[in-house]
Amino acid sequence: MNITPEALFEARRHFLKLGAGALVSSTAISQLLADTLLDMSLTYTPDPNPLKLSPNTFEQITNYVNFYEFSTDKTAPVKLSQKMKTDPWSVGFFGDIKTEQMLRVDELIAKFGLEERIYRFRCVEGWSMVVPWIGFPLYKLLDYLEPNSKAKYVKFTTRHDPALFPDQAKGIFASIPHPYVEGLRMDEARNPLTFIAVGMYGKRLLPQNGAPIRLVVPWKYGFKSIKSLDLIECVESEPLNTWQAIDAKEYGFYANVNPAVDHPRWTQSKERLLGKLTKQATLPFNGYEKEVAGFYAGMDLRKFF
Repeated sequence: MNITPEALFEARRHFLKLGAGALVSSTAISQLLADTLLDMSLTYTPDPNPLKLSPNTFEQITNYVNFYEFSTDKTAPVKLSQKMKTDPWSVGFFGDIKTEQMLRVDELIAKFGLEERIYRFRCVEGWSMVVPWIGFPLYKLLDYLEPNSKAKYVKFTTRHDPALFPDQAKGIFASIPHPYVEGLRMDEARNPLTFIAVGMYGKRLLPQNGAPIRLVVPWKYGFKSIKSLDLIECVESEPLNTWQAIDAKEYGFYANVNPAVDHPRWTQSKERLLGKLTKQATLPFNGYEKEVAGFYAGMDLRKFF
């Protein structure tokens, strides 16, 4: 399924306008085609949406974000990220895998194909939304990388580029220590729900949403879904994720959505879905209990929060 109405329509209209009035140089045509390819929407397999979830609007999802590399404000990253260059962009794969390497995002898309996943997204702050992500399951990438028997966890690190991200340029005065780090157990990483996103609503990710490539773990609080990935490493020891490093009493490694375990400063039993005035009950594991609860059988989820 190829959904490219806006980009192709605008490119065609621009192309005809150029050709109608003047001799168009080959350079101009090449640049136009390059721009068109860059703006093209994504080809993907649609999600059958068995849970009948209703996605939030594109405007809601792209204008209310947490991206501390730009700002702690929910709306400021939209403006601050517009000059962010996201192509070309390579991700490094290192650690206990068969072959350490770097791959461009377009190479990853070509290798694994794209599919849609309409997922609930629950922020630890108590708001939520439903997002139609476009990407591929992380297990496909791990199968390709072939982690060895020492690899018990997957560590994710965001791009560290103070010229790109204003908050990183503040150094020790930044709102959080950079680069941002997250981690999953290998069985969590291999769960079919765990997703690498490169787009949403059929288009490539906008910078404020973690372009060009990010993690999505729908049964965990949103801060686990690290943005603008730079490194993915298969490692032997549990990674110290950024928010746990900042305050381990408030943010744990697992960060599973759990209405029965409150944050020390607020309840987690309810959430405000973007666009709604009233709050709704939060579901265990964000509604994905059937798929993932078995991972944590026998664990004290008040200790391993």
